[in-house]
This record gives sequence, structure tokens and C-alpha cells, in this order.
Amino acid sequence: MKIISSKQVYDCGLFRVTEDVAVDPKTKFQIKRSVVRHIGSAVMMAVDDKKRVLLVRQYRLPADKYLWELPAGRLDAGEKPLQAAKRELKEETGYKARQWSKLASFWASPGFVQERMTIFLAEDLTAGEATPMDDERIEARWFQRKELAHMIAEGQIEDAKTIVGFLTWRHR
Repeated sequence: MKIISSKQVYDCGLFRVTEDVAVDPKTKFQIKRSVVRHIGSAVMMAVDDKKRVLLVRQYRLPADKYLWELPAGRLDAGEKPLQAAKRELKEETGYKARQWSKLASFWASPGFVQERMTIFLAEDLTAGEATPMDDERIEARWFQRKELAHMIAEGQIEDAKTIVGFLTWRHR
């Protein structure tokens, strides 16, 4: 497939939206889509020496509810996913990690969103003071592995990056 036209129709700083047309040069098959263009995000799965997982709870306007989820944040311009993960973990939870490893990288919703999420396992943690953004009200809490598995199985965890991160970590 080859993109033959792309027109930006919206930009809010966090993401932009384009209307794109792609065509298969051989068959002439065309796809027309509005695409949310997002720089990408980093997700942190902080696990302590007791194998507990740190989740944050915050209100998510598109879901219209409070969700428990792995801490995450958007990459800044020119920032690599690991750099963003380290920054965001400290901002949202106050924790720093001495040991980092990549768990997974995936497209959040590739039907219309160009956001690649990268999940990192953060271990050997040191506590500190969180410095969330002005529009964030974040509660952080540790969850036992078994408790988190139960919450996922019962549909109490509805956030995809948290489910992907936990299942990838559990099957490691």
C-alpha cells in the first residue's frame, strides 16, 4: 500500500488527525481513513522485591470513569521510549528504577490510531515524591500478582496496556 494523499484536519498538540488515502499500486485497491497521529507512549510496569505491581488510579474522560492502570505517558519530541518511561514513572509515582527491560511494544488501536505503546519492566525501585501534571490526580497502590490476575479475569481492570503488560510479565 502507498499513501497517495494525506490532509491534516486537526491538531491539539497531544495528537493530530489526518484524512488519508492509500492505494495498492498493483490492484488499485483503495483505503480511505481518518487517522489519529500520536507520537507514541511509554508504559511502566514497576515490580517490587515482593513481586507486587504498582498501578495508578485516575479519571479517564473517554471512559468516563476511574481506572486502575499501569503508569504511562506520551513521548516528548525527540524522546526515546525508555527515556519517557523513566521520566513518567518518577512524575506519576515518585519511583525510580535501577533496572529496566522491555516487555512489549504494540499498536494501541491500529484501525485508526497511530500510537505505538512500549511497556518496560521497572525493578530495583527507590521511592520518591511524585510530581504529576496540573491536570492529573493520581492515586498509586501496590497489587499482589494474584490479586491483579483476579481483577483482570473479573473485568475489573479494563485498560489494555495493563492487561498486555501483566500477561507478558506473568508468562516471562
